[in-house]
Formats: sequence, structure tokens, C-alpha cells
Amino acid sequence: MIGYYVILGVFTLIGFLVGRRLKSKFAHYSKIGTRSGLNGKEIAEKMLAHYGIRDVQVVMGQGFLSDHYNPVNKTVALSPEVYNGVSIASASVAAHECGHAVQHQEAYAMLTLRSKLVPAVQFSANIQQFLFMGMMFGLAAGIGGKILIIALTITFGMTALFSLITLPVEFDASNRALAWLDDSGFMQGAEHDGAKDALWWAAMTYVAQALGALVMFLYFLMRFMGSNND
Repeated sequence: MIGYYVILGVFTLIGFLVGRRLKSKFAHYSKIGTRSGLNGKEIAEKMLAHYGIRDVQVVMGQGFLSDHYNPVNKTVALSPEVYNGVSIASASVAAHECGHAVQHQEAYAMLTLRSKLVPAVQFSANIQQFLFMGMMFGLAAGIGGKILIIALTITFGMTALFSLITLPVEFDASNRALAWLDDSGFMQGAEHDGAKDALWWAAMTYVAQALGALVMFLYFLMRFMGSNND
């Protein structure tokens, strides 16, 4: 299990550094206003209207950088800083979340696949803690140990698959947001470059998560293959 904790530590550190960089970028671009003078809520509503999406509501969420699109109740929840903010950061984040709403409307294949995997991923995450408890209490030997390794390999495989599928979903939402902001004239030139920079660092948090999940899956896969050679 030492290898597991080493991998966990390395990618926890990477995630922390990327997250800190994202917060720094968000703080920087939150101080730079846009020529349009529109806040995040208004940007989101205009983008949804442009695509003819009238059944999605823009609401204020809670928590810093908690912005997300909920396909179940069809809401774009923006954190207070984004909802009320009149800045490059707020406009780019609001447009990005609306990009997910556009994906939903157009039945974007990767978003549909990710949504179908959510129950399996949630189940995998819930049972992983019990599997690790079994490993820690000395059940890693014999047939029982092999079963635990198989279960961990499968659950981390599911997590890795979900994380990898998330990448094109997030990058596509950012591309849709940037294209609309440019085409609509709300953010061009230096403002558009700032939005692109901010969204790129947001995407890097998903890249770090995906790499961590993939490496963890490969670690347990190698342990499983090694146990078969014993």
C-alpha cells in the first residue's frame, strides 16, 4: 500500500498547485472589468437566449468557484462572485457553464455518456473506503486479497474512465463559451485572451484529476497482474 500513498501524495500536491494557480488567475481576472458591463448572470442569460434555450434558469449558488450546470433541474448555478461579478473571470465562467447547457440541448455524445456513468462512479467511490479498510486490516493475502485488488482495480477503472470522458466535455464547453463570447462581441481582443487563459487553468484541474485517476487505476491493475504471477 506504500505505492498507493506515494501516488496519492504526489497527485494531491499537483492538484493543490493547479488549484492554487486557478484561484490566482480567477482573482486576477476578477479585477479586470469588461467593456460590456454585464455581470455573470446577464452573460449567461444572453448566451442561453442566443441558443434558444428557454427552459434553463440562471440561479445564484453557494461557495467559491462552485459554478455548475445541473441537467436534472436545468439550472446554471453561479457562485456569488460570478453571478454578480462584472469581470473577465465572471463572464468566462458563466459562459462556460452555459456551454454545458448547450451540450445538453444538442445531446453532445460525451456529456450523455458521462451522465450515464454517474451512478456507477458514485457507487465505486462509496465502496472504495470499505475496500481500503479491508486492505488495511490485513485482508490483502490469499483469495480474499485478490478479490479486494480486483474490486479496487474495477472501481478505479470506473473513476479513471469518468475522469477521461470529463476532459472533452470540459474543453468543448470552454470552446463553445469562447466562440460565443467572441462572435457576440461581448469579449474580444485582450478580454478574450484573458477569458481563454482563465478557462485553460480551470481545465487543468480536470486534467490533473484525470491523470491521478488513471495512474491509480494502472497501479492496482499492475498489482492484480502481479498477484496472478505469484
